[in-house]
Amino acid sequence: MQLQSIVTTPATVGSAISDDEAGALARTTVNLFKAWNLTDMEACILLGGMSARTWARWKTGAKEGGIGRIDRDLRTRMAHLMGIHQGLRYLFTEPARGYAWIRKPNATFGGQSALDLMLRGEISDLSAMREWLDAERGAW
Repeated sequence: MQLQSIVTTPATVGSAISDDEAGALARTTVNLFKAWNLTDMEACILLGGMSARTWARWKTGAKEGGIGRIDRDLRTRMAHLMGIHQGLRYLFTEPARGYAWIRKPNATFGGQSALDLMLRGEISDLSAMREWLDAERGAW
């Protein structure tokens, strides 16, 4: 019996998103960070160490479609951020309470806020927060 080689194509490795999809995702992220009242530095950390110059381009270019390429790491971060936002919307009927919760010290997190934990900068920090929120709302 002979083993067949596995052929990977870009579709099986992870497909890129279109410029329109990238623009929509960037606009959504910019709007979410405004709602969370993040500083530019906090936004750059959550987006994986994005440069201040790139973030500034996102804030203006996201409206015009000129945000540049979104790689797999950045897509993953943004997916977790959108999942965190969704989890908060399920937990809090008033959006403002969910937005404020991000910065509130939380006994469960040793007195730190969710933002403090996410600002450690790793994708795993975003993933852990998303999983915690999913568990809190009973998604699993």
